[in-house]
This record gives sequence, structure tokens and C-alpha cells, in this order.
Amino acid sequence: MPQSKSAKPRKIKLIRDSYAMPEAEYAQIAQLKQRLLELGETVKKSELLRAGLAQLATLDDAALLAAMAGVERIKTGRPAKKA
Repeated sequence: MPQSKSAKPRKIKLIRDSYAMPEAEYAQIAQLKQRLLELGETVKKSELLRAGLAQLATLDDAALLAAMAGVERIKTGRPAKKA
């Protein structure tokens, strides 16, 4: 018996975004990806970032504030064009 169209899983809407981060923190992404590769797990950068978000979401308010206190604030936006 064929599946009805309503039984189809709903497609997840994906959002593309861009952001800036310090070079050292960006390098940590590659280090974590390599570490996972050595553990037998291949991951994409977006999967690693989403895992970090999932962990942050589990923190209570005090722990979340403490985690964010350890993150350096950086100026956002693109650098000015040179004349």
C-alpha cells in the first residue's frame, strides 16, 4: 500500500548566515574536527557549531552567563574599504 502524501516527513528549512570570529577560535573548529576524526567521527563545521548550541541551551542561567563572560566581544561588520 503506497504512503499518502501527508505521511511524508516535513522538510527542515535551512538558514544560511555568516559571522566573524577571532582566528584562534576558528582554528579550534579545525582542531575539534580533527579530534573527532581521530575518534572515528566525521563532522561538518555546522554540525560542530550546532552541537555547541545544543550544549549551551542545556545550561542554567548562571552557567550560561559565565560561559558568555569568557567570550571576547568583537566588532561586527565588514572592514572599511581602502581608498
